[in-house]
Amino acid sequence: MADSYRPALSRRGFLKLAGAAGAAAALGGGGLSASKPAQAAGGLRPGFESKFTVCDMCFNKCSAIARVQGGVVQKLDPNPKFLKSRGMLCARGNAGVEQVYSRDRLKYPLLRVGERGEGKFKRISWDEALDIAAEKMKSIGERYTRCGFMFMAGSDMQSSFVHRFAEAYGSYNTLSHESMCLIAGTRAFLDTFGEVPIPDMLYTKYVVMVGANRFESLVTPDSIDLMTAMNNGAKLVVLDPRYTKTAAKADEWFAIRPRTDMAFMLALAHVLIKEKLYDRKFVGEKTYGIEQLAKHVEPCTPQWASEQCDIPAEDIARIARELAKAAPAAMVYPGRRSSNYTDSTQIRRSYAIVNALLGNWDRPGGLTAARKVGLSGGVPFEPPFYENNPEDRIDAGRAKLMFPEEGSFKLARDAVIAGKPYPVKGWFTYHTNPMQTAANRQKTIKMINDMEFMISMDIQMSDTAWMADLVLPSQTYLERQDPCTAQQGSSACACVVMRDPVVAPLYESKPVFWVMQQIARRIGLGEHFDFTIEQFREKQLSGLQGAMDALKRDGVYYNPSKLYGVYEGKIYKTKSHKIELFNSRYAEMGLDPMPVYTPPKAGGYDRFRLVVGRNAVITQSSSQNNSLLVKFQPTNHLWIHPDPAKEMGIKDGDWVWVKGPHGKQRLQAKVTHQTRPDTVYMATGFGVLSTGLKNIYGEGACIAEVLNDDFDGISGNMAMHETWVSVGREAA
Repeated sequence: MADSYRPALSRRGFLKLAGAAGAAAALGGGGLSASKPAQAAGGLRPGFESKFTVCDMCFNKCSAIARVQGGVVQKLDPNPKFLKSRGMLCARGNAGVEQVYSRDRLKYPLLRVGERGEGKFKRISWDEALDIAAEKMKSIGERYTRCGFMFMAGSDMQSSFVHRFAEAYGSYNTLSHESMCLIAGTRAFLDTFGEVPIPDMLYTKYVVMVGANRFESLVTPDSIDLMTAMNNGAKLVVLDPRYTKTAAKADEWFAIRPRTDMAFMLALAHVLIKEKLYDRKFVGEKTYGIEQLAKHVEPCTPQWASEQCDIPAEDIARIARELAKAAPAAMVYPGRRSSNYTDSTQIRRSYAIVNALLGNWDRPGGLTAARKVGLSGGVPFEPPFYENNPEDRIDAGRAKLMFPEEGSFKLARDAVIAGKPYPVKGWFTYHTNPMQTAANRQKTIKMINDMEFMISMDIQMSDTAWMADLVLPSQTYLERQDPCTAQQGSSACACVVMRDPVVAPLYESKPVFWVMQQIARRIGLGEHFDFTIEQFREKQLSGLQGAMDALKRDGVYYNPSKLYGVYEGKIYKTKSHKIELFNSRYAEMGLDPMPVYTPPKAGGYDRFRLVVGRNAVITQSSSQNNSLLVKFQPTNHLWIHPDPAKEMGIKDGDWVWVKGPHGKQRLQAKVTHQTRPDTVYMATGFGVLSTGLKNIYGEGACIAEVLNDDFDGISGNMAMHETWVSVGREAA
């Protein structure tokens, strides 16, 4: 490594760069006025109304209070009674008002009249749009079976109605964004503990955070609670090839070599077992496979891991000992994003195994189980049976343990393009933008062009909507009535929130529930949507006495429940009924029962690994065009280390090209020590095709055009970090 590369840095070393974080964080302190609201400089005028809502600017679903005057949302404030966000509202949450009043809102249904991607649409009525949608669903269903139509919905409080419609319609082919984000981690912890844990950050004493960026990619309450815990003396160790804001705030940062996380974890396990530092009572009583694990990690010494990770062996051993000393109030953070590598499930299994050795499961400051909320599933229904349907999903059998309710976008896309095992010729998308969030944009375009008809419903003309045949305008969350939803927040809460409109809907926008209901009636499935949102919520809350009163009074309902010791006297939901260090189910399926490390292939200054990441003001690709947030992230740049940049004659701000296995993009360079010499980075959601996104059209480059679309063989999770790119300075 070059002398200028520093793999570890203390918290004090980031004083200059921390100022940039403060600029973005400044938005979170108070309300923001949008372009339409005319909030006075001195604050709201007398006579305003306050209405509870639930933020929809990311997946966290924080409760907020809308200040409404003259039928206009003037500002948004945090709900002080919503413990999951600790009574706070972030920059994105404050900017939610701009969703309503954006100049780029979709205002009425649009039908494509030009070529796909040409951007030529004509305005049509809702009746015509619904008739067209119903006719296309009927026609495609009759000619290709009901599984010939695919459905995909993002993280939204009405997304379940899209899945309900798909089930009533008869299609197994439903997708979510999760297979491009987190399902490898979900699979790993589920297959180790029997459920997906919730980290108890508030009371932890020691955290090893690998890849996750909690002080930019915010998760409530984790991001807030971790800062509180650190103020109370907790230690944070960050492993990340980039120097993120989280790394800046950490006690220690190690610029780990990409794809070596598992080696680090196996070395931690080696030290914990070899030096008998693991919780022997807990492991003996609660886990299965310690003998096999001890043998498995015997050769995985800190010296061996150091050669893989570029982290000193003495630091690896020291971190293992410090974790053990702080246990059980210590953890390897389970993270959220896992769109990394072809063995991401096994990498995340190694995280889970170290946590089990620490004995932190179901204990304060460790990993906790989901708490009981008591919310029911709403109005029940029995979907029809379609005799001519195929046996399974189009992507079935391509990943060993794929979640059928989530599917795999990458594998489904490959199957649609191949037309095997059967053709899929229709697609409905809601509140999701795979044209920007899925690796290999050209392959997504190819899939869409192979479709006979595509419907997209959203708030703005996203790149995905831009490619659709029929575009439907969705209501924003501030205009909409939604079902109740349950929230988990470790020591913060187990709660329920719901959403009612705070202002009348603008233009001809509609909720997706109404759209699904109207199409269902047109194709003879109306009985499955023969209810109102009020009736659905009544069913959801039927077992929670006083819940509706609390929701109306406080904007949130809490169901007190046990937080720690939930599993005392209970079996685990695994094959052995214990926490599985050795996974017997994997062994039976021909999978490695314990994580087996494979070294990454070598890179160099002319070959870089491209990594993805998030920051505090953009959510995937849904908030880049927000006129309040675009000031903080107007474009993206290619982060590149000074050493390779110097060799290639690249200076800060130079225009460069970055070329991956499927595409090439052009953007400006950010020459910085904040990334390893073998790793480059660019933010997601730029280089858009849609001219309907006026704030960002023509800005930056599209990472989806460059990313390779490998996948994790166990879960089907897209493996975006398996991308090697070349970089060059653009000729003057």
